[in-house]
Amino acid sequence: MKHESIVVRSLPFALYIALLALGPLIEAVLPDGFDTRWLYVGQVGLVAVALALFWRRYDELRMGPFPEVRQWALGVGVGVAVFALWINLDFAPLVIGTSESFDPRDEGRVRWVLAAIRLAGAALVVPVMEELFWRSFIMRWLERPRFLDVDPGSVGAKALAISSVVFALEHNMWFAGLLAGLAYGWVYMRTKTLWVPVVAHAVTNGLLGAWVLWTGAWGFW
Repeated sequence: MKHESIVVRSLPFALYIALLALGPLIEAVLPDGFDTRWLYVGQVGLVAVALALFWRRYDELRMGPFPEVRQWALGVGVGVAVFALWINLDFAPLVIGTSESFDPRDEGRVRWVLAAIRLAGAALVVPVMEELFWRSFIMRWLERPRFLDVDPGSVGAKALAISSVVFALEHNMWFAGLLAGLAYGWVYMRTKTLWVPVVAHAVTNGLLGAWVLWTGAWGFW
């Protein structure tokens, strides 16, 4: 049961990262003229399918505990705060390298189907995938290998810090990623329900996507 619980929380994330890493190889075998932006559709679509197939195994999302109104509000507030910090922390030395941005425009005009899929993937699929992996699994596992027995409220500062640092390394904006990891981890520990960091993460990504579309700051995508 323990190994199965690890697999169902890790596989969607591993699938997402693997497809991201294999992107250049996949592009190399595609026919000339293929719009590689559609690879994101396949990437996020496969992750969504994996999450749906494993949904019955995610007891903390399917069976609760479910947040109270004030906890939902806390999640939204944390999500807004992380978004506000994120868009203001894109400068050296708080950024490592560059990320390949997603630009949904053709000849200056936004292709709204691509933009909508990107926004939906970032706001609906990625938060569930990452919170299951980073907070539900990794953070609690760092506290104790029998992570299913770990109450989120009992997670210590060491597990929160280490999981947040590793989460930060997933992002080229590492400092913003670190703050986000600490914020999502803290709100999970405080509310003891995974739905709240999922909502916070979704709010951050949703607002970021809307801001990118409004300002044209495609580098954040």
